[in-house]
Amino acid sequence: MTATDSTARTRILVAIDIAKAKHEVLVELPTGKRRKMIVRNQLSDFRQLAAYLKRLDGALEIALEPTADYHRNLAYFLKTQGFEVKLVSSIAVARTREALHNSWDKNDPKDAQVILHLLRNGNTQYFYDPVIEQTNDLQELSKTHFQVSLRKTRVRHSLLNHYLPLYFPEAERFLSNSWSHWFARLLIEFPTPQAITQLPENEFIERASQLLKRKQSKAAILRALYAKAQESVALPVPLESQAIATFRLTLAQHLELCRIRAELEETAHELLQDRLDYQILPSVPGVGPIIALTVLAEAGDLRRFGHERQFLKFCGLDLATSQSGAYRGRTQLSKRGNSRLRSALWMAARRATHMQENTFRQKFSRYLRSDPTNTDLRRKAYTACTAKMARTIYGLIKHQQFYRAYREDAIPEPGGRTRSHGPLRQAAVVA
Repeated sequence: MTATDSTARTRILVAIDIAKAKHEVLVELPTGKRRKMIVRNQLSDFRQLAAYLKRLDGALEIALEPTADYHRNLAYFLKTQGFEVKLVSSIAVARTREALHNSWDKNDPKDAQVILHLLRNGNTQYFYDPVIEQTNDLQELSKTHFQVSLRKTRVRHSLLNHYLPLYFPEAERFLSNSWSHWFARLLIEFPTPQAITQLPENEFIERASQLLKRKQSKAAILRALYAKAQESVALPVPLESQAIATFRLTLAQHLELCRIRAELEETAHELLQDRLDYQILPSVPGVGPIIALTVLAEAGDLRRFGHERQFLKFCGLDLATSQSGAYRGRTQLSKRGNSRLRSALWMAARRATHMQENTFRQKFSRYLRSDPTNTDLRRKAYTACTAKMARTIYGLIKHQQFYRAYREDAIPEPGGRTRSHGPLRQAAVVA
């Protein structure tokens, strides 16, 4: 006699389409009967939904489509009530909706039906709640640092491409890549060449030196700046004009963003300095404190991934190929994973390839050995090093070991023979 699966007969499927103000809930009972509900984004409706689900007799399966951050509150509430919550991919919902309805028409009830279809067929993903997993603080620090950095870059571009070309074009040659704080303070006090040349050279150097707040002398740079100010082609705008006032305001905004970013970096370091994972990551070439923060914030505990391929897929660094019949497209990155994590690993790999004595630079050099001027080959080399960076980080965190540049496979014995050193091999975890 054929055995029947009682669990399959008692499955209760709950599909939730997320929106900002309200959520469309579609419940399918074991009998096939469906019930539709509207759950507003407020605690009373959340409690009513949880009470209704607890009254149902069967194995509950809940799935929702993540939409911005609007799903976080309801998903957290359901998980704290003891329900298991799963996610469905937004791309899967869009493609399945077109396949089922033969139309690109979209609305919340239809999306709930599509989510229910994906849940029924097991096309779901694990939901990793940052608050429950205690990574929410790291995520907020990382995202805030990223937004502050974006605003700082926009302000810097405004200074370099608008204000300086008009009011002090010769000053740009004295700037470093990071826009030194001392020079920004100097420009607030002396925003135009006229503000500099109205003083004698020695008096300008003396007043400007008081703004530096550094031990090393900048007298040579200040003399060169004074000489350039005397031959400047800047627009003759008075210091009391509104144009110079906005110039100074933008400079002050840049300094404030630099201060906020430095404060966020210090806070993140104080929060993570005692964690072994955070201590391991900077040992990898190219990984600094901010990239380490981004990895831990976006990926959480890397040991939750059963294999490095799962971590690569989470980062969007897995390979995908379009193939049909005799046609075979190019194999390239899927880019379906976490974009911020992939960007951080890319920047770390780029930096590591410019450093000496590490396996990333070796891999990069091997790719460009045939044609160093080939830009497409260079891009592929950076991509390969990025995937290697992800595998290396995953291996180090999983085994709780620090990075070592080269693997010591064998050490020669006095008699000329070689023997493997297990501890050394384990300590040299590289991709």
